[in-house]
Amino acid sequence: MIPTPSSSVRPSSAVDRRFLLQLAITSTIATTLILAVAVPHGRWNAPVVRLHAPEFWRIGAAGPAIQIHLAGVAAAIAIGLILMTGRKGRTMHRVLGWTWVLAMGSVAVSSLFIRVVNHGHLSWIHLLTGWTLIALPMGVAFARTHRVKLHARMMTGLFVGGLVVAGLFTFIPGRLMWQVFLG
Repeated sequence: MIPTPSSSVRPSSAVDRRFLLQLAITSTIATTLILAVAVPHGRWNAPVVRLHAPEFWRIGAAGPAIQIHLAGVAAAIAIGLILMTGRKGRTMHRVLGWTWVLAMGSVAVSSLFIRVVNHGHLSWIHLLTGWTLIALPMGVAFARTHRVKLHARMMTGLFVGGLVVAGLFTFIPGRLMWQVFLG
């Protein structure tokens, strides 16, 4: 009898095709929405793109909530990419996974204190915060109860929706990331 590999462990060279498809679709949708915001009333008012070295001083001048938020995002993106392309179910995956959960938790909680978009009030983007605070413990529970497919879907969805899509919205003209890199 030939042994078959466990469904919870994949080779490190395998990148989940479903993740790449989900990433492509959500990035396309987010880019379309960003363009819809940048095109008021059907007229294209092209924002001025000024190519320059990143102006990181703008992040230093931002409030502590934004700085904590960006540090958590940077950590979560780096760790998330490692987790999704690496071998699953090993000790390293578990350690990095808990680190990713803490980073995502700090991203979600710090976002509650960022209210620049809606003049001091919560905005529609905070719906992603609420979903993250619900889905993150669910994804951990799925892993702890060995429901690997549900765990993978939940965490991949959080990565794509909570980091990639929400991150693309930070590049809307006039927002901080736009100013740092393009404005």
